Amino acid sequence: MAGDLGLNVADMYVTAPLSEPHSTQSGAVKARTAAALKGRSPVYFAPDAEVAVVTPTRLRPDRIAYLLELYASLRNQDVSWEWVLALDGVHEEGVPEVVRTDARVKVIALPRPVGAGAARNFAVNEVTAEWLTTSDDDDVLPAQSLSARLRYAQKHDLGWCAGWSADLRPDSSITTWRCSTPPGLHAPGDVWRHWATPDSTIPIGPTTLLARTEIVRASGGYAALPQGEDYAYLVGVTGAARGALLPTVVYHYRKHAEQMTAQPEYPAMELQARRFAWSYGKHLESLRKGTGTCRFRSFASTSA
Repeated sequence: MAGDLGLNVADMYVTAPLSEPHSTQSGAVKARTAAALKGRSPVYFAPDAEVAVVTPTRLRPDRIAYLLELYASLRNQDVSWEWVLALDGVHEEGVPEVVRTDARVKVIALPRPVGAGAARNFAVNEVTAEWLTTSDDDDVLPAQSLSARLRYAQKHDLGWCAGWSADLRPDSSITTWRCSTPPGLHAPGDVWRHWATPDSTIPIGPTTLLARTEIVRASGGYAALPQGEDYAYLVGVTGAARGALLPTVVYHYRKHAEQMTAQPEYPAMELQARRFAWSYGKHLESLRKGTGTCRFRSFASTSA
């Protein structure tokens, strides 16, 4: 549980200042992104990347400006990174040249659409960094987002580290979302215990989670779901290792009319996805406590 593991509360308040507010108006986004990229040269290179950022995308025209803004925010990070772009059934020629020619970017072009969860799993295959996190193609990472989580996790020998997210609205206002999981150190499975029921608010924003790559792979990555696959991912990773939630914003979640969660068909399967992930956590909890109903038998081989 939080507080069980020698947490120094003052040490939790790592500095991760919010970046400047971002407008979701396409003209403003393009102008700001062009200014951010102009004259900038890479400081770090992919072969020694400390953190991988995984992003699935279908390169929709209405999201290219957002993708470039995400790229600009990556260039503002103060740790070495690699960006694995999983193209969900679209051709790599659609990737902006400034992104495609950056040595820190790996473009994985999938031959047909498979959905965000499967695209992320294929991207994880290509990760070489010891740590990874994920970002949607229309969101933004504040300055020091990666280093705040990485350095805290390294200092305390953790398997994962997350933070708060903030909603980035069309009027450029930013509203911090404080999840139900309290800041502090957390034992394996503790995050799921802060998710009361499947239809309750999820305990941590999955995109704020930075984890050791080996733990992501060992926990099975993203669930085979058409949406909400990151709920199960969150439950699996935080259930597999000790981690921490930092009380600082590490992710800007852009709110706009074209986002998947704003579409009228999105609610139809939301509860089913939540039930799947919540049940996953419940059964992991049973296995940890040794109270599960599963019984295993070993069968000796016999000759006919």
